[in-house]
Amino acid sequence: MAPAAPRLVLGLLVLSLCCEACKKVIFHVPSELEAETFVGRVDLKECLQSAEFISSSDGNFKILEDGSVYTTSAVSLSAEKKTFTILLKDIQEQVEKKIHVSLVEEETKAQTQKTRHVRDTVLKRTKRRWGPIPSVMIENSLGPFPLQIQQVQSDTAQNYTIYYSASGPGIDQDPKGLFYIERETGNIFATRAVDREQYPSFQIICFATTPDGYSPEVPLVHTIRIEDDNDNAPYFTQDLFEFSVPENSKPGVIVGKVTAEDRDELYTLHTTLKYRIVSQNPPVTPAFSLHSDTGVIAVLLPQLDRELVPSYTLLIEVRDMAGQPFGLCTTGTAVIRIEDMNDNAPCFKQMQYETRVEENRVNVEILRVSVVDLDEPGSPGSRAVYEIIKGNDDRSFEITTDKNTNEGILCVVKGLDYESAKQRILVIAVNNEAPYVLAPHSQQLSQSTSSVTVHVLDVDEGPVFKPCLLRINVKECEDIGTTIGRYVAEDPETGNSEGISYRIAPGQCNWINIDEKSGEVRTVKVLDRDVGDMRRGQCNITVLAVDRNGKTGTGTIQVFIVPGNKNYPRITKTEYIMCRDRKPICLTAQDGDESPYSTPFVYRITDRSLASMWKITRHNDNSVYLSPKGDIPFGTYDIPISVIDNGGKVGENRIKVNLCDCVTPTECNGGKSRELTGGNVTLGVWAILAMILGSLLLLLILITLCGCCGSGVMHRHVTDDCANHNLIISNTEAPGEEVMDHNIIPLQNTCDQGGYGIKTGDQQTFEMTKGRGHTLESVKGGGHQTLGSVKEGGGQTMMDTCRYSYSEWHNFTHPRLGEKVHLCRQDEEQKHSEDYLLSYNYEGKGSLAGSVGCCSDQHEEEALDFLDQLEPKFRTLAETCVKR
Repeated sequence: MAPAAPRLVLGLLVLSLCCEACKKVIFHVPSELEAETFVGRVDLKECLQSAEFISSSDGNFKILEDGSVYTTSAVSLSAEKKTFTILLKDIQEQVEKKIHVSLVEEETKAQTQKTRHVRDTVLKRTKRRWGPIPSVMIENSLGPFPLQIQQVQSDTAQNYTIYYSASGPGIDQDPKGLFYIERETGNIFATRAVDREQYPSFQIICFATTPDGYSPEVPLVHTIRIEDDNDNAPYFTQDLFEFSVPENSKPGVIVGKVTAEDRDELYTLHTTLKYRIVSQNPPVTPAFSLHSDTGVIAVLLPQLDRELVPSYTLLIEVRDMAGQPFGLCTTGTAVIRIEDMNDNAPCFKQMQYETRVEENRVNVEILRVSVVDLDEPGSPGSRAVYEIIKGNDDRSFEITTDKNTNEGILCVVKGLDYESAKQRILVIAVNNEAPYVLAPHSQQLSQSTSSVTVHVLDVDEGPVFKPCLLRINVKECEDIGTTIGRYVAEDPETGNSEGISYRIAPGQCNWINIDEKSGEVRTVKVLDRDVGDMRRGQCNITVLAVDRNGKTGTGTIQVFIVPGNKNYPRITKTEYIMCRDRKPICLTAQDGDESPYSTPFVYRITDRSLASMWKITRHNDNSVYLSPKGDIPFGTYDIPISVIDNGGKVGENRIKVNLCDCVTPTECNGGKSRELTGGNVTLGVWAILAMILGSLLLLLILITLCGCCGSGVMHRHVTDDCANHNLIISNTEAPGEEVMDHNIIPLQNTCDQGGYGIKTGDQQTFEMTKGRGHTLESVKGGGHQTLGSVKEGGGQTMMDTCRYSYSEWHNFTHPRLGEKVHLCRQDEEQKHSEDYLLSYNYEGKGSLAGSVGCCSDQHEEEALDFLDQLEPKFRTLAETCVKR
């Protein structure tokens, strides 16, 4: 033992100066402390129950989790007192506590030294005996007991009288009484044998004290280890090991692993195990190998055939002591089942079958066929799948598998006809649910087939409708009694319809009837898709056919009501108010018919006079916009509009439009207005009088102009400048050079009828271009084309001083102006002018010059001076307007 040193702890006293132990702790220690010296223990839980972080403010001390305080290096209490702080932290709860520790040098106890029994001879310390090596005791020792296993002694026994004692497991704790220590000698004895598997070791605490209770030594922790004895045999972890492996597996394929354990001490020969196969059942060629160290079972036999050996049973031994003969051993069982693979194809027991069935029988079983399959019953490799590979083009037969017997069930699913075929020959093939796997060293087999001859038996059959389902389309609203089709049946025996009567089964829709003899189908009521049960548009009617023998056949007629064009399109709203902004009115029509007898609709204004005042613009398939063409008078217009649906049915509608001098329609709801219908305008008295006076004034102006044209021979000369603005003098009729003058401007027209305006000063004169306007030449075609006809053709006369619409002016002046033009073509003797009946050559398209006539709208008298310089043909044209 090591010699004693002044670092021995003479006493430990823990005092708390305050009521809380976490505030301050005082330890009484020697003045010199060596490294790794136990200073004392602090109750940490009394300050903080769960301390996750423990640290010391002084690096010379360390604190363990149980509160023990040790020095990390040599410490000297030079100032007789040393302090440091223990820091405790709970990171989760974020709590921090501090314990202040003070070290105080202990005082010399002279009185205690006087009471000690001092030996006369003081021996010199040579070695340390208070820390012996751990003791060893053999497991299951045979004694004799008590058996001494160790001795502990204190070096201070040389100077003092020392008594020894011990505590811990095996002494004063379970198992109690197993060990004891002699008080005077320190010898430790065992009283009985010990099982290592139950108690592998013991840790006891030994104490050395003087008779007065002083402890010169720190309590000694002494370990007694129980040395293992091979008293436990290995054992398997399972009573029975079960494995499976597919048949025909290759050698080396791992099947499974057996495991065993040993309760003896690990990493010794007592637990070093070895495996081996003791026997195999059936006792044939060994099929499996076993790894001695790992216990892994693998395939050894090249061919595992389930049909020959479905399973193997192996007796396996495990032995400790590395498999040496004197080791302990145990045996176990492993069962290896061979999994079935579909390496055996099914085969029919018979190659030919015959059976019979009556004609027209449906869903009846006529035959069962069976096969032989060596694979495991009930597995996908043995369950049969049958199919008809020949002779079933019309799908009259069907074959299924009986899951219980694995037989094939042949059934008729569509009635057979004896007259068509007296027998049917089928070819049936069979497979398995699992794909076929070719076994090693075997040949590919062909699919097994079998033929089945089905004899059809003749029976007396009832009439048969052909087709069994007849669809008849009937137009909506057909007259009662209309023949819509014919539905007859035939006798399969004779192939004709003689002697067959027809009737409709009761309890069905009564839309049609059928002639009892001929089978003609007629309507019994007007079919209207808007009435009662006809709304769904179709009905299925069962027809019975009965032959002379009373045999009955059935057929079905599907009557479909085809939608017709029975409804007229109607405009939903017929009264409107249009204010001075003349915003177009949207007209929408509805038709109760279905497509294709409904939209798109075509709208037309049937009154010609109103059609010249109002126009219709398409919006979509069932709507249009109604708007005035020009500046028509205010008043109420009753406009007849026809709406034509896609089937050609015309619906007449009258739209009442109140054209009101208002800003919002509400201003005209209660006011009076003028009404214009059928082209006749009903206006106020003063308005009618103003129109008459205006028309008379216009007529007077025209008469005056014509009179001035014939008052004498024209001797006026046209200046070059004036001619440039009207007609260009030319001696050729070939197309001239196209001249664009800044005074000639094109006119825009909404009716696609154009013109050119000749700008002179602040007034404008408009002439229609050739090919688009009408001149006096059109008179030759029969009929007088006046300014009114120009309006209808699309031309537009623009006059700033006109207060009435063009149609009003035209209706009033047309007869008078025509009469005046007729007079202009006669001379003083009431004869026609020379060129009245002459025809003029066509000069081509695209001429920039307008039409020339005596009735052109001229606003200046000087504009007629150029007539003196015209060429002969143009002069003749001008002279027609000169009164001779």
